[in-house]
Amino acid sequence: MNKIDVKEKFRPQYHFSPESNWMNDPNGMVYYAGEYHLFYQHHPYGTTWGPMHWGHAVSKDLIQWDHLPIALEPDGHGDIFSGSVVVDWNDSTGFFQGASGLVAIFTHADQYPDSDRSRQRQSLAYSKDHGRTWTKYEGNPVLTEESITDFRDPKVFWHEDKNKWMMVLAAGNHVRFYSSDNLISWEFASEFGAQAGSHAGVWECPDIFKLPVAGKKDSSKWVMIVSIGNDTAFAEGSRTQYFIGEFDGISFTNDNPDDTVLWLDHGRDNYAGVTWSDIPHEDGRRLFIGWMSNWKYANETPTVGWRSAMTLPRELSLKETSDGVRLIQAPVVEIEKIRGEKRSWDQFILEPEKNVSVDVSGNLLEIIAEFELQSATEFGIKIRNSDSKETIIGYDTINEFLFVNRINSGITEFNEYFPCMHGAQLKSENNRIKLQIFVDSSSVEIFANNGQVVITDLIFPDPKSTGIELYTTNKKVKLASLAIVQLASIF
Repeated sequence: MNKIDVKEKFRPQYHFSPESNWMNDPNGMVYYAGEYHLFYQHHPYGTTWGPMHWGHAVSKDLIQWDHLPIALEPDGHGDIFSGSVVVDWNDSTGFFQGASGLVAIFTHADQYPDSDRSRQRQSLAYSKDHGRTWTKYEGNPVLTEESITDFRDPKVFWHEDKNKWMMVLAAGNHVRFYSSDNLISWEFASEFGAQAGSHAGVWECPDIFKLPVAGKKDSSKWVMIVSIGNDTAFAEGSRTQYFIGEFDGISFTNDNPDDTVLWLDHGRDNYAGVTWSDIPHEDGRRLFIGWMSNWKYANETPTVGWRSAMTLPRELSLKETSDGVRLIQAPVVEIEKIRGEKRSWDQFILEPEKNVSVDVSGNLLEIIAEFELQSATEFGIKIRNSDSKETIIGYDTINEFLFVNRINSGITEFNEYFPCMHGAQLKSENNRIKLQIFVDSSSVEIFANNGQVVITDLIFPDPKSTGIELYTTNKKVKLASLAIVQLASIF
C-alpha cells in the first residue's frame, strides 16, 4: 500500500510519483488480468539517478495506484535499464507450461570487461503470478550487438500479419527492428532514422503502434515514438518526437520528408513516454504516459525525499489536418473520477489593463476555457497566481503561437535552463482557441484545441500562490466560456 506523505511540498496529488527516492522513465506498461502495470526506472537508495532498478505499481483505473515491491534488481549482468512487458498468451517462450504470463524484455547495462566502454544487452524475465514476483531467464542476455554502444530500451509487440514478435530498440542515432518466434531468439530485420527527424541528442525509448485515422474510413497509419536525450548544444533538453508512416513487419517507411520533425509535446517535461501493451480489444484505446521531467535539471528539482512524477495517462489518436496526419492526445476519461465542484462562466469581454481575477482558487484544478478571437494580439490565463508569482499560459494571435511562461512561476533558480518561455504553433478553429488545463501541486498540462497541441511543464510555486487571472495585453478578446473544476487528491 501507499506510504506517501501527501503533505510533502510539491508532492503531486493526482499524478503518479514514487513513494520515495528517484524515478525516471516509465517501463513495461502492460494490462493483464484487470490491472494496469506501471514499471519505472528507480534508484531506491537516493534521490538522484543511480543504479537502475524497476519500480512497480498497479492500478485498476489509471488514476489510483498501489505501490508494489521492486520488480527487477541489478545482477551480474548489470543494472536494469528501460524495456517493455508483454503478455505471452500462447506460451511461445515455454515459461508458463501452456498457460499465459508476463514477459519483461529489458536492457542489462554494465561495462565491457577491462574497459570504460558501456555495454548494453537485452535480457528477459518472466512472472507467473501477475507480476508480483519475477524470474530472470537463465540464458540472459538474449540479444547483443558489440559494435553498438547505445543499444537499449526494447519495446516488443506482436505483429499479427507476420505472426511474430517484433522488437524496436534504440541504437545511438537510429532505431533497429528485430523479429522472433519465441521472445528468446532474435533476428535483425531493418533499421530506420539515421537521417530522419531530430538528432538533437541520442535516440532513446522507441515505441511503434498502428492507429486508425479519424474520419477516414478504412484508413490507418503506424506511429513511431522516439525520445531524444539532452545535448548541451540545445536549450530544450530531452524531449520526444514521433513519425507517421507504414510498417510491414520488417521495415518502417516515413510518410514525411526526413527533415520533418513532429514533436509529441511542446513543453519541457514529457520524456521517454511509451504506451501500454495488451489493452483489451473491447477497450481499443492506445494509452500513453511519460516521465514528467527533463535531463537538463532532473537531478536538481527542489523536492525532498523523492523526485519526479509521471504525466497524466493519455489516449492517443490520429487526425487528418491541413498539415497531414498528426497525433492527438487527450487525458484519459478516468480522470472524471476525481472531478469535484465545478464553476462556469460564459460570454464576457476581457479588456486591457483590466485583468479578471476568478473567484476560484486552488492547486488541484481542471480549467477549460474557450476564447473567441477579436482584436487582441495576446491573451491568456495566469495560474498559480499571487502578488509576485505566476505561470502564464498565453496565445499570440499575430504569430498563432500558444506558449507557457514559467520564468516567474516560483522556485526556478536551481538550474539556469528551468526559467523559460516556450510553445508551439496553433491555428484557431472557427476563430476560437480552446484550452484544457490540468494544474497539480508542481505541474501544468495543457491540451489545446482538443489535443492538437500539448504542453507539459513542471512548476514549483509557493503553496499559497493559488489564484487564477485572465488577461489581455492590448485590445479586447471574448471569453466564450470558462469552467473550473476542483480535482480531488488520489490519496
